[in-house]
Amino acid sequence: QVQLAESGGGSVQSGGSLKLSCAAFGYTSASYCMGWFRQAPGKEREGLAAIDRDGRTSYADFVKGRFTISQDYTKKMLYLQMNSLKPEDTALYYCAARNPGAWCSKDWHVWREYTRWGQGTQVTVPS
Repeated sequence: QVQLAESGGGSVQSGGSLKLSCAAFGYTSASYCMGWFRQAPGKEREGLAAIDRDGRTSYADFVKGRFTISQDYTKKMLYLQMNSLKPEDTALYYCAARNPGAWCSKDWHVWREYTRWGQGTQVTVPS
């Protein structure tokens, strides 16, 4: 059973960068669809980016060109490089994984399709 743990959050000035990491424990040989989500207080959890079993990536329009998702299978790590951060990026950020063998597909942004979640890491961009 996969367990996920995020790190790398913090407070950064507007326009700055952060790189989030997600360690996957209990990884099996099956590849996973994995994604990054965030949730701000009083708002719905929203999908930011996903990386599919074949390495294809998907992004929400509001992060395209600013955020980059990547994965290191050897180290069992998932990353989210975030550049040009804005105050509206302030939220709790989560990594998530679908069931083994499941593809991301067109609904990669739907958080209910993911079955494994980390505890979250806070990102704050003061206005």
